[in-house]
Amino acid sequence: MPTPTKGPRLGGGPAHERLMLANLATQLFTHRSITTTETKAKRMAPLAERMITSAKRGDLAARRRVLTTITDKSVVHELFTEIAPAMAERQGGYTRITKVGNRKGDNAPMAVIELVLEPVQAAVREAEAATKRTATKAPAKKAAVKKAVAKDEPAAVEADAPVEGPNGPDSAAPLADGSAPEGFAIKGNADSNKYHEPDGQWYDQTVAEVWFRSAEAAEAAGFTKAGAKDDDAKA
Repeated sequence: MPTPTKGPRLGGGPAHERLMLANLATQLFTHRSITTTETKAKRMAPLAERMITSAKRGDLAARRRVLTTITDKSVVHELFTEIAPAMAERQGGYTRITKVGNRKGDNAPMAVIELVLEPVQAAVREAEAATKRTATKAPAKKAAVKKAVAKDEPAAVEADAPVEGPNGPDSAAPLADGSAPEGFAIKGNADSNKYHEPDGQWYDQTVAEVWFRSAEAAEAAGFTKAGAKDDDAKA
């Protein structure tokens, strides 16, 4: 007995399998949708699609080729005059298989195989509408965040509101150009762990690695005022 070229063997032999698949295809073209086992549906789908492809050609040779498999002339006539014209715009994918659970008794997995007769343009419009609905659901907050990141602008905060920064409350990192955020005038140097006030001796020469809103915030973060130890030593 020859080995099947694709999938499990149905029936007792190759001839029995061909008859089973031909009968299933005949029922599918007659009723447009049938329920069978998942294995039979998967094996029959390529045969049904080949029959539809031949029917779309519509010539006498194609009709005779289909008649070698489907012997019911009324079904072949319906295939060529109704089903094939309805799928003229569809390039393949003529059948759809949907699993429906297991059969009672032998627990065989069942499936519904049906012809896809929906107009192609309607399906395309539905897919485009679904894509647009998904695109319009983006939160406004996410769009605002993206806009702020694109402009490289910090989030706006109230002047007197406490800010939790990298070095505790009322501290902030330098802006992209190295300047101070609004309301922060105290420069902090992480290497020396000192802070510089605007009227300090080395304020202009110091590159701020962190900015503080007040001297109290800098001292709370563990920074000492520049020149304080020198003044204590002189005293």
